[in-house]
Amino acid sequence: MTTSTDIKSTPSLAIVVPCYNEQEAFPFCLEKLSNVLNSLIARNKINNNSYLLFVDDGSRDNTWAQIKDASTAYHYVRGIKLSRNKGHQIALMAGLRSVDTDVTISIDADLQDDVNCIEKMIDAYSQGYDIVYGVRCNRDSDTFFKRTTANAFYAIMSHMGVNQTPNHADYRLLSNRALEALKQYKEQNIYLRGLVPLVGYPSIEVQYSREERIAGESKYPIKKMLALALEGITSLSVTPLRIIAMTGFITCIISTIAAIYALIQKTTGTTVEGWTSVMIAIFFLGGVQMLSLGIIGEYVGKIYIETKNRPKYF
Repeated sequence: MTTSTDIKSTPSLAIVVPCYNEQEAFPFCLEKLSNVLNSLIARNKINNNSYLLFVDDGSRDNTWAQIKDASTAYHYVRGIKLSRNKGHQIALMAGLRSVDTDVTISIDADLQDDVNCIEKMIDAYSQGYDIVYGVRCNRDSDTFFKRTTANAFYAIMSHMGVNQTPNHADYRLLSNRALEALKQYKEQNIYLRGLVPLVGYPSIEVQYSREERIAGESKYPIKKMLALALEGITSLSVTPLRIIAMTGFITCIISTIAAIYALIQKTTGTTVEGWTSVMIAIFFLGGVQMLSLGIIGEYVGKIYIETKNRPKYF
C-alpha cells in the first residue's frame, strides 16, 4: 500500500505515444509535445528526467526512421519498435510497461486530444489523484455518423456492465502506483478503457474539446471500432451469456405454453393450423441458436487465447 506522501511535488513524467503509419503527423506531434514537455520542466512542474516515448506499432512507412532521428537529436525522446503491427491497445501497453517515471500520460499521435490538458493532469496528480481521465466535452469535430455510433457504443457498453468513462479514449494520466496495479492484469485481450477503472485509486476527469486530425488518416475506421467494442464487452462482461440464458428460458416458457395449447385443441377435436407460422418459428429459433453459438464461441476463443499465454509483443 502507498499513501499520499508518495506524491511528488516535481515528478518525472513519461508521455507515451503509440504510432502506426504516422509519418505525416509525427513532425507536428514531436514539436507540440516537445514544447509542452520543456515548458513544464522550465516551470518546475516536472523534473529533468521526463521524456517522450514513441511506440512504433509495426508501421509500414517512415515512422520508425523519424522516431530514431528524433531520439538521436533530442535527449528526451525515446522509441520502441514492435516487430509487427499488434494493435493500438497492445502498443500502448508495451509503452506503459517500459516507463520508469513517477507519472505517465498516454496520448495518440494525431494530437486530436488537447495537449494543454497535460498540465491540468499534472496539477490533478499534485492534488492527490492517481488517475486523471481526459474527457471530451463535445463531439463537434465528428461527423453525424461518428457521433451516433459513438453514443451507441457507450450506451451498449454501459448496458453490458462495462465500467468505463464516456467520451474518454486513451488520453489519461496514471501515477506510478496506479500503473503498477494495472500491470498486474495479465489478460491477453487488452481493453484499457475498461481495465483502468478496475484499479480503483482516486480519479478525476479533465474536459477538453477535441480537434481535427493534424495530418494523415484515421486509424480507427468503423470496422476497428466494432472490433474494439466486441473486445471490450467480451473481455469485461458476461452479460451476453446471461442474455442467451434468459432468451433460452423465455423461449422454453413460450414453447411450453404453445404445446399445452396445441394439446388442448387436439383433445377437443380442433386441428391447429399454421404451416407458415411453424416454419417462421423454426427459422427464428435456428437463427437464435446460431447467434448464441457465435457469442459462446467468442468467449471460448478468448479462453483458448488466454490459456496459451503467448507473448503479447516483441
